[in-house]
Amino acid sequence: MIRRIDLRGATGPVDTRFVVPRADLDVEAATHQVQPICEAVRDRGVEAVEEFSARFDGVVPEQLRVPVEALRRALDQLDAGVRAGLEESIRRLRATCAAELEADVTTTLADGATVSHRLVPVDRVGLYVPGGLAPLVSSVVMNVVPAQVAGVGSIALASSPQKARGGLPEPTILAACALLGVEEVYAVGGAQAIAMFAYGAGECRPVDLVTGPGNIYVVAAKRLLRGVVGIDSEAGPTEIAILADDTADPAYVAADLISQAEHDPMAASVLVTTSDRLADQVETELEEQVAATKHTERIRTALGGRQSAIVLVDDVGQGLDVVNGYAAEHLEIHTAGASAVAARVRNAGAVFVGPYAPVSLGDYAAGSNHVLPTAGCACHSSGLSVRSFRKAMHVVDYTREALTEVAEHVMTLADAEDLPGHGAAVRIRLDR
Repeated sequence: MIRRIDLRGATGPVDTRFVVPRADLDVEAATHQVQPICEAVRDRGVEAVEEFSARFDGVVPEQLRVPVEALRRALDQLDAGVRAGLEESIRRLRATCAAELEADVTTTLADGATVSHRLVPVDRVGLYVPGGLAPLVSSVVMNVVPAQVAGVGSIALASSPQKARGGLPEPTILAACALLGVEEVYAVGGAQAIAMFAYGAGECRPVDLVTGPGNIYVVAAKRLLRGVVGIDSEAGPTEIAILADDTADPAYVAADLISQAEHDPMAASVLVTTSDRLADQVETELEEQVAATKHTERIRTALGGRQSAIVLVDDVGQGLDVVNGYAAEHLEIHTAGASAVAARVRNAGAVFVGPYAPVSLGDYAAGSNHVLPTAGCACHSSGLSVRSFRKAMHVVDYTREALTEVAEHVMTLADAEDLPGHGAAVRIRLDR
């Protein structure tokens, strides 16, 4: 079901970034497909959005903006257990987000000379929540809570209209919006939703930033419209890497590989291990557990794809090299001394330490955010957080005396760059 790659005893250098390739995902080709969609929404607004809803979702909502009554009704009808789970997820994530808030910092460089590093929330954001293979109600929480804690004043959310729901998004998504107090919700999906956020359409005013995961067409639209609007990332198929030695429980490891494989046929599940015995046991567990689970075909496709593998390594040190090179969206550590091993991880969207911190915990109620960098981007990018919804600016405040003290340096450097107007802008202040 899942292939093996043996790196033990490697004699030459190994480029750990490419030990396990990612699934083929041609975002560049998809941008050519979504470009006319985005241009049509820019030029024709609501008319174009409705046209693409009919084509891709098979339904046109009576109105793009979901009525507040529908949000409240969805919350009233929400299963009590699901509501309790969402409330706990919100509580935990809100607590970690609040702890992340950074204070402004002012540096005094001389008498009367200060520079302040000021953090300001983005004015308006558009949050996208997928409603395809799985209606990701948890993504409502993961996007909305950090935006609210950051102090964003205007939040809009979009999710695909569902034909079976009369053109409304999934009711659990609507209920989560109501629970969080988000009332500007649109029944719009796909690339047309990203274009609506970027350009505005009907009641939806343009936003400054778009966040949230989606399919390849959503990703392509975000790439195409970057610059028109800010984006969080170009999220690809989900992925899990597990670093394990012979102390790991094979049933846990197999279950966690499956948990991400059920997202998407292109999802990646990678086990990096020092133990032949564990590899054998995990393969046995995979056969048994996959046969007993719901989305068997989807999971088998993901586990059998080129993007999934069991990688055998000489020791935990080599295993760390592999997982740091791979830079997984989710990384689990199932080794002796797991906390110490986790402290040596440099590249991962989120790290889950020990046998009782599965990725599923982070997906819902760990207090961490599950919107994370994929496709190796964890080597340079971070997951969604309060920081994603705030921008920094320097505030420069100098008195005449403070300017006079540094003026000669400014004018000299301006002359060195052959920009005399820069120096003149200082000199004119000193001459008066």
